[in-house]
Amino acid sequence: MKKVDVLLGLQWGDEGKGKVVDVLTPHYDVVARFQGGPNAGHTLEFEGQKYVLRSIPSGVFQGNKINVIGNGVVLDPAVFKEEVDALEKSGHSLTERLKISKKAHLILPTHRLLDNAHESAKGDSKIGTTGKGIGPTYTDKISRNGLRVGDILYNFEEKYKAAVERHRILLKAYGVPCEISEIEKEWFEGIECLKRFELIDSEHIINKALANGKSILAEGAQGTMLDIDFGSYPFVTSSSTVCAGTCTGLGIAPSRINDVFGIFKAYCTRVGSGPFPTELFDEAGDKLRNNGFEFGSVTGRPRRCGWIDLVALKYAIMINGVTQLIMMKSDVLDDFDTIKACVAYKINGVETEEFPFNISDGLEPVYVEMPGWKTDLTKIQDENELPEELNAYLDFLEKELQVPIKIVSVGPDRKQTIYRYQE
Repeated sequence: MKKVDVLLGLQWGDEGKGKVVDVLTPHYDVVARFQGGPNAGHTLEFEGQKYVLRSIPSGVFQGNKINVIGNGVVLDPAVFKEEVDALEKSGHSLTERLKISKKAHLILPTHRLLDNAHESAKGDSKIGTTGKGIGPTYTDKISRNGLRVGDILYNFEEKYKAAVERHRILLKAYGVPCEISEIEKEWFEGIECLKRFELIDSEHIINKALANGKSILAEGAQGTMLDIDFGSYPFVTSSSTVCAGTCTGLGIAPSRINDVFGIFKAYCTRVGSGPFPTELFDEAGDKLRNNGFEFGSVTGRPRRCGWIDLVALKYAIMINGVTQLIMMKSDVLDDFDTIKACVAYKINGVETEEFPFNISDGLEPVYVEMPGWKTDLTKIQDENELPEELNAYLDFLEKELQVPIKIVSVGPDRKQTIYRYQE
């Protein structure tokens, strides 16, 4: 029986998962998204076009692949329809390529209002949510009050009205009017759009595919350090972004996991509130942001930027059981004279290489410095052309992380990808 390979981010999200899934897809029969919602945008660029996928798996650009939105995903029908319309307008047919789990939960219009109400009530303790309704949807899921995709086939109107009425009471407690008439129209148009697609019991479909010798790539959203259990809580997302989330988000056994591809940037970024030990507030931080076009693909928010954090990266590798590493955005560092990497934290004068319970207070990163490569990597097409300084950086990272870096991205296009250790 075939096994499932997992691809996920190792930092605070935005590592470049969309491009890598698109690059790896030709090697798989099925691409499945296992968690997250439309707050996570995967950006892909090829043939002069740029695409941002928010809910749809990144394998849709390969015509002969099956793409599955798994049960661990939360889906906003209005956003989904907008994404479908944009892709179909660009000439990409989806109805034969995309299947949706009946057990995926629906983001209701009132979930968005609740998200903003929760965030406003926090005042200075805001988490930095995108306001897409993700958190309240997962809250309803866990409290057993949610609506699922499969519910649209069974007495849906009654279930929907009951859910909205319950939310209306919660919103009233916040002093927020439940005004959804404008967004509700688009939302119901999205429901009709969902009905165009095959709604499936995805756990059966995926396990049957494995039994029939089909290869599957599971695609995560956000990043490990935003995981609800192991991230920088409470500044995290509401789902399991780690490898274990593949099992609950798709309905596969742990023994079915094969390779775990961990994606990281050659530096580090974060969006929204929360601790970020290596964040830069100087010219170097601005340079990383501008060179890397570090603005949210969905929200447009500027990302916080800093040097690579190997303490957090080792932790993420351990939690996920990463077997292969993929380094993104190497070209962003092309014109830096010196590159830094955080190898330890100093807390109250004591150095540690273990990721602590609290990284908010009194933490000082310990850096090593290396010379930059001062080379335009975007033109490089072969591993043998990589500059000596970049190879030294890669060797240093592999020694620290104890996992091979198999792929190095040197630009946004799928062709700007260097494969290492080729036989």
